[in-house]
Amino acid sequence: MNLVSKTAAGAAVLALSAAPAFAVGPPTGTPSPNENSASNPGTAHKLAAPGRYCKAASRKKTQGQERSDFSTCVRAQAKLRSGSTDSPREACKGADKKHVKGEQGTAFSRCVSVGAKLLKDKQAQDEHAAENA
Repeated sequence: MNLVSKTAAGAAVLALSAAPAFAVGPPTGTPSPNENSASNPGTAHKLAAPGRYCKAASRKKTQGQERSDFSTCVRAQAKLRSGSTDSPREACKGADKKHVKGEQGTAFSRCVSVGAKLLKDKQAQDEHAAENA
C-alpha cells in the first residue's frame, strides 16, 4: 500500500468513528426534555430492583447458613412484589436473627426494614397509576 492509500484509509476511519459524536438530537429512545411523565408513563414511580433494596446485605454465607443474607433478602422482596404476602416479617422469616458484632441490627431486622420500604414504594406506584388512569 502506498502512502496516499494509507492516508485515505486512515482519514475514512477517523471520519466514520467521529460521526456519532456530531449527531444532532438526543439518542434514540431518550425522551425529549419537554415530555412529561403523563406522556411517558414508564418513567415515574418505578420500583427499584430487589437487589437495590438489599444492597447492604452480606453476600457471604456463614457456617451453617443455607443462603446468604442478600439472597434471603432478595427472595423476601420477590414475595412482597408478587403479593404472595403483605407482611415483611412473614416474607423475611428465613433471615438470620443472630446479632453480629459490629453490625447494626440483625439480618432479619434489616430485611424487614427494606421490605417495608418496598411496600411503601409499591403503594406510591399504585397510587400514581390510579391518578393517571
